[in-house]
Amino acid sequence: MMRSPRPPTRTQNAKLVCRCIHLPSVYNDDDKMKKSQTSKKILAKLPDSPGVYFFLNKKGKILYIGKATSLKDRVKSYFNKDIVNTRSPLISKMLRGFSTINFTKTDSVLEALVLEAHLIKKYQPEANLKEKDNKSFNFVAVTNEEFPRVLILRGRELLNSHFLKDEKYEISYSFGPFPNGTQLKEALKIVRKMFPFRDKCEPNTGKPCFNRQIGLCPGVCTGEISKENYVKQIENIKLFFEGDKKKLVKNLEKQMRSFAKEKKFEEANITKRTLFTLNHIQDVSLIKEEGKLVQHPMLHSFRIESYDIAHMSGENVVGVMTVVEDGEIKKSDYRKFKIKESPGVNDTKALSEVLSRRLGHIEWRFPDLVVVDGGVAQKRVMERVLKEHNLDIPIVSVVKDERHRAKEILGDKKWLKYEREILLSNAEAHRYAVGFHKLLRNKI
Repeated sequence: MMRSPRPPTRTQNAKLVCRCIHLPSVYNDDDKMKKSQTSKKILAKLPDSPGVYFFLNKKGKILYIGKATSLKDRVKSYFNKDIVNTRSPLISKMLRGFSTINFTKTDSVLEALVLEAHLIKKYQPEANLKEKDNKSFNFVAVTNEEFPRVLILRGRELLNSHFLKDEKYEISYSFGPFPNGTQLKEALKIVRKMFPFRDKCEPNTGKPCFNRQIGLCPGVCTGEISKENYVKQIENIKLFFEGDKKKLVKNLEKQMRSFAKEKKFEEANITKRTLFTLNHIQDVSLIKEEGKLVQHPMLHSFRIESYDIAHMSGENVVGVMTVVEDGEIKKSDYRKFKIKESPGVNDTKALSEVLSRRLGHIEWRFPDLVVVDGGVAQKRVMERVLKEHNLDIPIVSVVKDERHRAKEILGDKKWLKYEREILLSNAEAHRYAVGFHKLLRNKI
């Protein structure tokens, strides 16, 4: 047996950060696959994780490239007894002629989708291309306009100059081919939540398009985004579909630091959330089974931060921040603050200091909701601090009775659906603050 080459590496333009594993061979016998222990050994070495798999012949030529949510389950399906009846003649022919299976793991299913398209374009495997008319494949296209659009086009549309002329645009870049149009549409929805872009609206009309209203257009129509910043957004999309995740992450980190330096905290927070999502794409799943898609949930968990102050007659004043994410306590994100600027019996000033110091840490993910212990005064001071930092984060306050039990939640009533989480975070903040204060007091 000749050893097949390793799957494409970064130097061969497969830029996604992946790990490659070489597997032993399975041979064919009189046009029938051997039912031997070798196939079981192959399946045993396959991971239950996303990636791209390769069927190669004895000479190392790639015969077929596929993607998978679970490499183990997907490749295993090729060894089913009814494979000849359930797959096309081209796939059956490929299975009779292959010698080796290799695979490359990816960090997410979405990245596997992108890598599969990239490698099909590069290696042009016969079983991939002949199984479907090349003109029927789908491509992600970026137009050559002042504010470029991002579109999904068929291969025949890209080749048809009359079609492009009728649509009054030219194509600057295209990525593909993507064999499954439904999967590509779902993938682009996820990408668009990370990097909003224009598709249909006209620039600078002053009226928000529908996608602007739901956060999928960055404001090309309303003039809220400059050409310079929009081009950066398109560059991020290009890097993603080129599979250059490493460079994309570096670009976003650089943008975040730049926003923070300019005290554009809201923009820095948005960029940080994009980074978080990009590094946790596997948590927003794309494909449940090969060819079957599921709706992806929110691109980030719902985070509540709660704040409280503790002291004894103005002595040893401390503040704390506690965190609840998706209904669960997250103690690893709890923070303690010794009050420096406003010692004494002044809870509102202490809260202002704590929140201001917290917002200085842009490396900490910003919350979706802030909870403060107290009433109207405490709520207003926290709102003022957020406004000073140009942040639009909702706040509720928990009013207590004379026995320090929650009596009322002040704020927009729509947040009452999180009442359990709000009260949990508030109780944790009180417990944590009192504990920290006692610890300092006992050291005296």
